[in-house]
Amino acid sequence: MAEKDCQNSIITTAIPLFAMKGLNGVSVRELARAADVNISMISYYFGGKEGLYAAVLEEQFATLTRLEWVDQMEKDTLEKFEMYVRATVSRYRKNPYLLRFYTSELTNPTACFETIVKPAIKKVVQVLLNTFTDGLTHEKFRDGLNPADTVLALVGMINFYFLLEPATTELVDHSPGRDELLICHIMDIFTRGILK
Repeated sequence: MAEKDCQNSIITTAIPLFAMKGLNGVSVRELARAADVNISMISYYFGGKEGLYAAVLEEQFATLTRLEWVDQMEKDTLEKFEMYVRATVSRYRKNPYLLRFYTSELTNPTACFETIVKPAIKKVVQVLLNTFTDGLTHEKFRDGLNPADTVLALVGMINFYFLLEPATTELVDHSPGRDELLICHIMDIFTRGILK
């Protein structure tokens, strides 16, 4: 197996283990056994379990740093927000363990929080703040809204929807076939609120 393929295979195998058990809940032996590699390969490629965990987080949170393209689009403010919503829904469909890493790092941060997680989240929030501020400048939103609070409310609405999925499967159809309707509902609530 080529070196890059072996590294990718170890990372892919480690993602669900770290997501379910956390950094301290998985042993190097368990990781090596699951990846079907010698324990020394984890040290060789990643410098140990912590290095492998960092590589997993970099891979998972890289999807957030790719959202910078929204900032550079020549689109209307609301179109940019919809692009963000679409990208977020797609991100969770493609990376089902990402929310576990989010919640784990936000509630029980490791050394990777400051170097990987926090910068990735800050980039997304900054892009959305820029977009919202631009919308305020062009009078797309009503006066008196705090940009940071508004942006965090939007981010929270989408993330919490997916975070609650395991607890609400009997109440809500979370199937990917509803994604388009979900995106429309999120944008409708964001732009018009819920009052009649």
